[in-house]
Amino acid sequence: MQIIFYKYEGTGNDFVMIDNRQNTFPKNNLKLIERLCDRRFGIGADGLILLENDSETNFKMVYYNSDGNESSMCGNGGRCLVAFAKRLNVIQNSATFIATDGLHHATLLENEYVSLQMKDVDEVKIEDSYVFLNTGSPHHVILVEDIENWDVKNNGAKIRYSDLYGKAGSNVNFVKQKTDNHFAIRTYERGVEDETLSCGTGATAVAIAMNAIGKTNSHTIKIDVEGGQLEVSFDKVDDRFVNVFLKGPATFVFKGEIDF
Repeated sequence: MQIIFYKYEGTGNDFVMIDNRQNTFPKNNLKLIERLCDRRFGIGADGLILLENDSETNFKMVYYNSDGNESSMCGNGGRCLVAFAKRLNVIQNSATFIATDGLHHATLLENEYVSLQMKDVDEVKIEDSYVFLNTGSPHHVILVEDIENWDVKNNGAKIRYSDLYGKAGSNVNFVKQKTDNHFAIRTYERGVEDETLSCGTGATAVAIAMNAIGKTNSHTIKIDVEGGQLEVSFDKVDDRFVNVFLKGPATFVFKGEIDF
């Protein structure tokens, strides 16, 4: 069987995109998904995303981590999928789509930028040494000083597999403050089991966490990731974070075919 695929990246977070509106992709073949994402034996990506039909929205997003397992929401993947939908003429310059964490709205901006509305955050767990919250995916947020030399893979794995989060685990974000509304982060992603160049739900989690603990009073925050820069904005109503938007580039890399 031959698969036509498209490669997209958002600040270095890269994805294999497949148009599955005809339901031809073998979704239960997790080994195939893992192979397609493999950087040595496949196409290479942090995840694989299927664009599918949905009766009530423009399309449905189905996301798989590079280990082959279907996963929770991916912010950069969602932004890239919107750009992909535009390329397929499924949408024009705005979209409404359904993902595993619910409904999302998005707008295509200039210079390949996409603004994606994320889920509202009703609860932020603040502990002495870290913050935990769910922005469509679970995120552990911790401040560090020497972020440039931080061992993200090993330190991230220790937290991801710790008793704090059990078998399901959590993504882990290491953060350094640069200015009042500007932070640098590095992220260990579960399912990839390594550092990725960017994580959209992680950037969103960090922006909200830094506001929640008083590191910033800003509601528009710049986040430097290893692969570029993202922007997160939100409104705060009491202790809830609503109208949360993730903005950044969503770039087409190449189109190809692969036999399996």
